[in-house]
Amino acid sequence: MRITVRYFALLRERMGLDSEVVSWPEAGLTVGTLRGHLAERAPALSAILLGSPLLVAVNREYAAADTPLKDGDEVALFPPVTGG
Repeated sequence: MRITVRYFALLRERMGLDSEVVSWPEAGLTVGTLRGHLAERAPALSAILLGSPLLVAVNREYAAADTPLKDGDEVALFPPVTGG
């Protein structure tokens, strides 16, 4: 299974990527599992990736942690944005 992950704002800056394709060897991947996998790969960002304010969209629709993913899905990650 291949999922396209798109990073926005602080995540894009810290990951140094706009997007990437993540391969997953088995069915049963959820948004929450994907977030955990990405946090393991980038421990410095785990607070953002696993934090509750993170907005996630699957195929341009907001999604919860238990949303199942399928081959070819696009997952967009939007961290909280602060301004002054």
